[in-house]
Amino acid sequence: MTTGGVHEIVQVHFDDLDAMGLLHNSRYAVLVERAIGAYWHRLGWASNPARSAFADVLMAVREFKVTYHVPITEPGEYPVHFWLERMGRTSGVYGFRVLSADHATVHADGYRVNVNLDPATFRPTPFSDAIRKAAEPLLRTELAALAEAASR
Repeated sequence: MTTGGVHEIVQVHFDDLDAMGLLHNSRYAVLVERAIGAYWHRLGWASNPARSAFADVLMAVREFKVTYHVPITEPGEYPVHFWLERMGRTSGVYGFRVLSADHATVHADGYRVNVNLDPATFRPTPFSDAIRKAAEPLLRTELAALAEAASR
């Protein structure tokens, strides 16, 4: 069951598979990055401040944890379900699942912590009101978290 958050479809290519025919472990992080990036790019985020709809343009990954459940063994399209577990003053925690096309199998899940940095100092800086507003659809509600826990 996947309640709350959004889904983005990502592509697994033949060259993403390792010598054993499994999606290489490092590629799961790339799939999550592509999914989250696609969501934010549609909203107007860009790494170039002159082109971005948001003042927050430098967000660095501080931590990334992935647990592997069932290997991906072939190229194709795979949904990545992700949400924001919480959004603090300067950092946010995404939860994610890499799913089978029918959403019945969880290939991997985990979390990713992003920190909003000041481009001039590379020090943590508060998120803007605009990015907070844009992130609202991703924020996991208490009800969604309870439903998710009950489905396990």
